[in-house]
Amino acid sequence: MDFPERFSSLPEYAFPRLRALLDVHAPGADPCAMTIGEPQHKFPDWIADTLSAVLPLFNKYPPNDGSDNLRDAIAAWVDRRYGVALDPGSDIMALNGTREGLFNAALALCPETKNGARPVIAVPNPFYQVYAVAAQAVGAELVYLNATAETGFLPDFAAVDPAVLDRMAIVYLCSPSNPQGAVADRAYWENLIGLAERYDFRIFADECYSEVYRGDTPPPGALEVASMTDAAPGRVVIFHSLSKRSNLPGLRSGFVASDAGSMTEIKRLRAYAGAPLPGPLQAVAAKVWADEAHVVENRKLYDAKFEIAEEILGHVPGYASPEGGFFLWLPVEDGEDAALRLWQEQGVRVLPGAYLSRDTETGNPGKGFIRVALVAPPDDVRRGLTRIAACLYS
Repeated sequence: MDFPERFSSLPEYAFPRLRALLDVHAPGADPCAMTIGEPQHKFPDWIADTLSAVLPLFNKYPPNDGSDNLRDAIAAWVDRRYGVALDPGSDIMALNGTREGLFNAALALCPETKNGARPVIAVPNPFYQVYAVAAQAVGAELVYLNATAETGFLPDFAAVDPAVLDRMAIVYLCSPSNPQGAVADRAYWENLIGLAERYDFRIFADECYSEVYRGDTPPPGALEVASMTDAAPGRVVIFHSLSKRSNLPGLRSGFVASDAGSMTEIKRLRAYAGAPLPGPLQAVAAKVWADEAHVVENRKLYDAKFEIAEEILGHVPGYASPEGGFFLWLPVEDGEDAALRLWQEQGVRVLPGAYLSRDTETGNPGKGFIRVALVAPPDDVRRGLTRIAACLYS
């Protein structure tokens, strides 16, 4: 039996690769997991009572685009957070986790050709792996834009060949970035939006880490900046989630928002192929989007863990405390070798940076890094980071 070849060029996903690398070896100490960005902070106590009260909604098919209550709550949050007024009926669709939206938006919005040629989808390198699969699925040429220390860990769009920009259909950008935690400031967004206007491509702004940031100033949003320019409607499509903001990865609640025209195409695809969030979870999500107190407390917990990281690893050459997110992007000679050594000698499980990036003509920008997730309780974080320092930086 034959199989399609459209995904054959994709390497194995990061975590199966990590298991193949590490699980054939015994850990050198009691295991300490610091690989997956799965928030472990406590979510609000009132969620259980909210869910209990709406369990009868399991008897009903959920609204495909999200309930009125949920879309109203999302629109109100976007207005509070970014000062952007969205129409809950036409501009927002609830997602069953943002990975679904990041993939399906490309299916819905990427043209078959751009300026008479094969379209290009550009992604930062390293990147969230669903971006690449979406590009493969629509038959676009996938262009990796290395995000290195020299570029501020964000892609340098000024260095992109104009011939590539002519064929650009979609740019994926995550801010704060995963894994480096770099924030696209207002000027960066303005420049990218200006480029998108000039070359007529869409920006898919993955803002799932937008509410986990250092300091008192939240990262600017792509739609927020676009609303202050003359950008065409639909130039920017934003994606948000409760997973990191509210420590609810299992709730699978996110949303996609843009102008009514773009959202009509995204909703059209969802009507045939989507999996809407179950009704009771939509009701819970609406209440969570409306509450900000638990988000503030969440940031304080991460701030405390980054202080631990500064204490233990601040002396390491090349160490930088990220502006957002909850990962450390630690410099090493070779990420895969470092991950294997940490496991065999210290029982610490981290992710090689090269598993999140791809080889390019100028090298693999993740090869000399490991990604370390600071999602565990502070004592566990301290224990893991102390072992990392002793093993790799002593």
